[in-house]
Amino acid sequence: MLAIEGWKPEWHHDAEALAATHRHMFVRLIGRRLRSSWLLWDVAERGWFADGPVILDFGLSSVEITHRKFDECAITWDQIDLAVPIEMYQHIDWRADPHAALRNARGRQLRAVNIIERTTSADWRPRVLHAIEFLFDGARLAVYNAMDENGLTDVAEADLPAVHWRRVHIA
Repeated sequence: MLAIEGWKPEWHHDAEALAATHRHMFVRLIGRRLRSSWLLWDVAERGWFADGPVILDFGLSSVEITHRKFDECAITWDQIDLAVPIEMYQHIDWRADPHAALRNARGRQLRAVNIIERTTSADWRPRVLHAIEFLFDGARLAVYNAMDENGLTDVAEADLPAVHWRRVHIA
């Protein structure tokens, strides 16, 4: 796991448990505007280092989201100090709003937060935690599991598949 000073993620793979753990914090963000977002940037490769957390700054609090393995997600709050260098990787640094989906949500008011699960026919895992979804006035942002790393999308709600998905409302 990525070593970031002060960051102590607790991993979940159950949407209801993840929602219950963080609901009280997300409720405080409803109605607030996204001030900025931050991704780890690989300077040598000139691209997003998707193994690191996605940070969304709402002024009142910053939420840090990351995915790993097949369906694990960790959400932390105000644990990462962007001014502290990541010692383990000399070529990685924080970059503000480097992804189009993040730029599209910036400045918009948050109206809802959900967890998106994929539903399957497998008895051993009928639901798979897939994404944390932020619905803003005029924009949608999802931080999703891209198979052991983070992915970002701003695909509109109307363009999402109608089957094999389930929303768990957080706030």
